[in-house]
Amino acid sequence: MSAAPGAPMTHRRWFVTGTDTGVGKTLASSAMLSLLAASGLRAVGMKPVAAGLERIDGAWRNEDVEQLHAAGNVDAPLALRCPYLLRAPMSPHLAAREEGARIELPPLLSAFAALSQQADAVVVEGVGGFCVPFGDDIDSSDLAVALGLPVILVVGLRLGCLNHALLTAEAIRTRGLMLAGWIASTIEPEMLAPEANLQTLRDRLGAPLLGVVPHLAEPSAAHAARHLDLRALRATAAHAARRSAALA
Repeated sequence: MSAAPGAPMTHRRWFVTGTDTGVGKTLASSAMLSLLAASGLRAVGMKPVAAGLERIDGAWRNEDVEQLHAAGNVDAPLALRCPYLLRAPMSPHLAAREEGARIELPPLLSAFAALSQQADAVVVEGVGGFCVPFGDDIDSSDLAVALGLPVILVVGLRLGCLNHALLTAEAIRTRGLMLAGWIASTIEPEMLAPEANLQTLRDRLGAPLLGVVPHLAEPSAAHAARHLDLRALRATAAHAARRSAALA
């Protein structure tokens, strides 16, 4: 399947955030990559900051970073795919402090620019929610603003998700960013009135629903990708291109 006309290469880039940590953001990002790669694009995932490493085969690895790499089809260096790998599974600013490290924007922006030269599509997965601290004076929303990418919001379907989703959407738009679309992630299959909650989100978020990922017994990027709408995802790229041209 060829790339959609009217969606320039430079606009096949997205920043993926979530209503919280543990809402299925990595699975949704990996599903996007799987879908894009299957459509014939060179697709790569980026996790700018990852906190929580395991020692596997003599190397420190992060599960989210590994999943994104496996879902794409560009074998970019780890230093570009994840410039900040932090060992402790805690908020990045605390994990960085433990290691005597400082998370800064320039290395992240340079890595993104390098990845963009190697791929047709780049999916940047944020860490935790939209405003997770990176340091004393910087958080993940600052990275989103610096990148200037259209934002995809992953909403973890559970009690409280309406408030979390609407507040996150407001935070995204307040910073001048485009909420390009959202993905519903079924993290609590026993949630009451799921369809009514989905309809409320459709009515209030003011952005297209790109798919509803069900609770999967054996989650995989390819399986989750079956529940995303490639045409709708492509449309967000075209919309971002038109918005960028209008603002130029």
